[in-house]
Amino acid sequence: VGGPWQPPRPRWLLLLLLLPALQVQGTHPDCSIVLHFQRREAECLQRIRSENQTLVLPGQEGCPTEWDGVSCWPALPLGQSRAVACPDILNVFEKSKGLILRNCTEWGWSLPSPPYHSACQLETPSSNSDTEAKARHFVIMKVLYTCGYSTSLAALLLAIGIFSCFRKLHCTRNSIHIHFFTSFILRGTAVFIKDSVLFSDESIDHCTMSTVTCKAAITFFQYSVLANFYWLLVEGLYLQTLLLLTFTCDRSYTWGYILIGWGVPMVTVGVWVLTRLQYDDHGCWDDYSSPYWWVIKSPILLAIFVNFLIFLNVTRMLAQKIRCPDLSKTHKQQYMRLTKSTLLLIPLFGVHYVVFALFPEHVGVDARLYFELVLGSYQGFLVALLYCFLNGEVQAEIRRNWGKWQRSMESNVFNLATQDFTA
Repeated sequence: VGGPWQPPRPRWLLLLLLLPALQVQGTHPDCSIVLHFQRREAECLQRIRSENQTLVLPGQEGCPTEWDGVSCWPALPLGQSRAVACPDILNVFEKSKGLILRNCTEWGWSLPSPPYHSACQLETPSSNSDTEAKARHFVIMKVLYTCGYSTSLAALLLAIGIFSCFRKLHCTRNSIHIHFFTSFILRGTAVFIKDSVLFSDESIDHCTMSTVTCKAAITFFQYSVLANFYWLLVEGLYLQTLLLLTFTCDRSYTWGYILIGWGVPMVTVGVWVLTRLQYDDHGCWDDYSSPYWWVIKSPILLAIFVNFLIFLNVTRMLAQKIRCPDLSKTHKQQYMRLTKSTLLLIPLFGVHYVVFALFPEHVGVDARLYFELVLGSYQGFLVALLYCFLNGEVQAEIRRNWGKWQRSMESNVFNLATQDFTA
C-alpha cells in the first residue's frame, strides 16, 4: 500500500454496490435499503464518538473504528486483520459465506479484499435491457396517469360548476356529489404536488430527503386519499339512506356526512403526523414499511369493507324492490335506473380495492400500480360522467336553460332589428 486509503463517499459506494438491485425493485424497497444503511451508519458513528472520548495510551495505537459506506470496522491494533460478512439484506444479497478482509497498517486501514462488488453477489441482477424496459414502462405509466388526472380534474371542475350554477340542482344529493368531486380534485392535485416535490429533480435522493416541504406534500397526499375514501363511503351511506327512506331528501344528515367525509380524515392524519414526529421522524414519511403506516391504512381498510358491505346490501334491496308485485310502474322504473347506475358504480364503491386491501404492499406491485395509478386516475372522470353529464335531471336543466338563453338571444336580435328599422 503506497499511502493512506480514503474510504469512498457512502452515497457513491452504495450506488455502485446496490444499483442493479435498486433498478429491479420499487421505490419503497429502495428506500428501506437506504434507510437500513443509514441506521448502520448512525450506530457506527455513535461508536466512533464514544471512542474519541477515551484516551489512547502509548503503545496502543492502531486503526480507529471506521464506517466505509457499507460496513462498520471496529478499532484494531496495528498489524492485525479483521473480516466482516456481506450485509444481510433480504432480496438484495445472496446468502454468501464469503468474507471481506482489511488490515490495519501503519498508513491506516487497507483496501477491502476482495472488493464488496466481488464478494457480495446480488440476487438475480437485471440486465441493461430489462432495466431500460422497466424505465420505459414507468415513464408510460406516468404519462397515462397524468393524462387521467388531468382529464378527471377538468371534468370534475365542470361538473361542480354545473351543480353550482343551476338553482334547481341544489339539494342534499347534489351537495354530497360536490363534496365527493372536491375530494377527487384534491387527490389529483396531491398526486401532482407529490411528484413535483419528490421526483422533479433526479439529482435529489428522495429516500433521504427530509424537508418540511416534502413532509407537507406527503401529509396533504395522505389526507386527500383518506378524504376520497370517506366521501366514497358517504356516497354509499347516502344511497342506502335513499332506499330506506324511499327517495326522501333529508337535510338533517348533511352535517353528519360532512363530519365523516372531512372530519375523520383530518383526525386520522393529525394522529399520524404527531406519531411520526414523535417516534419515526426520518425521511419524507413516504415509506410504507413503517409500522405507523397502519394509522393511515386501518381507516382506509375500514372504509373499503364497510362500503363493500353497503354495496352488497344496496344490490339486495334493489333486487327485492324490483321483484315486489305491489310496486307501481313509475317506482319500478326508478329502481331499474338506480340498479343500472349501481352496477356501473362498482369502481365508485371501491369494490376493486378489496382485491388488494389485505395484501402486503410489496405483493402484486405492477397490478397494484396499474389499478391505483392508471385506472384510479380516470375514476374522477367516471364519477363526473355518471353523476353529472349522464344525469337526466342535469341534462333536462341544461336543455331548459339553453332554450331559454336562445329565446332571449332571438328576442334581443329582434328588438335590435326593430330599433334599426324604426330609426
